[in-house]
Amino acid sequence: MPPVIPDDGATPARIPAEYRAISTHLAIAPRVSVVIPAMNEAENLPYVFKTLPEWIHEVVLVDGNSTDDTVAVARELWPEIVVVPQRGKGKGDALISGFEACSGDIIVMVDADGSADGQEIVSYVSALVSGADFAKGSRFANGGGTDDMTPIRKLGNWALCSVVNAKFGARYTDLCYGYNAFWRHCLDDIDLDCTGFEVETLMNIRVVKAGLRVQEIPSHEYLRIHGASNLRAVRDGLRVLKVILKERSNRRAQRGKLAAARLDTVRGEGS
Repeated sequence: MPPVIPDDGATPARIPAEYRAISTHLAIAPRVSVVIPAMNEAENLPYVFKTLPEWIHEVVLVDGNSTDDTVAVARELWPEIVVVPQRGKGKGDALISGFEACSGDIIVMVDADGSADGQEIVSYVSALVSGADFAKGSRFANGGGTDDMTPIRKLGNWALCSVVNAKFGARYTDLCYGYNAFWRHCLDDIDLDCTGFEVETLMNIRVVKAGLRVQEIPSHEYLRIHGASNLRAVRDGLRVLKVILKERSNRRAQRGKLAAARLDTVRGEGS
């Protein structure tokens, strides 16, 4: 059964009527889908699934051609799980495939390495039901934290986050973190076309460019329980920077097109 979520009276018109406040204090939560990209994470999945709330509508596991028992373990832990075989490569490709398979009204992104606490999902859902379009996890917001970042990664994340804030008018405290949630209709606004790790940065930029209401959620990142991470600070940092510069260039190009269109309109009216 879905939880009853506190409501602050700020629910926007884009939220379906059945999820609006039923009193000055309470609102009914919508269906929540959790997307988990995974490749050879059989040992970590028990830790991931034990923290997921029972009221979740569905769990979608995107299997990146695992050679261990990832799929079998997932089905044992969550019998109703939706398993999506990943056809391409990369985290972005996996997430896009998972999003397409979701039937819930809210989509939550959770990593399969055990670093995220599923009990935090209620905070994300609460933010969305209370008026946000996109609930973004932050390890550096007040109340958040991380056990898994080296000093160089913290510095890189801060620098890239500062660039995004300056170039796109955002107010993020964390950029390269994949624990996020959003209303399903937001997918039309952000139009994801990135297959790699940098997909999370692309989402963070495009929700701002689309004018969506973003709320940061304090989140704690724990150490990966089993296995080794595929993250490479310098390589991945450069990929993230490339996405930032590309989105900035696209923004300028779009502004140029709009300005030209306005000029043509004015000329047409004056003729």
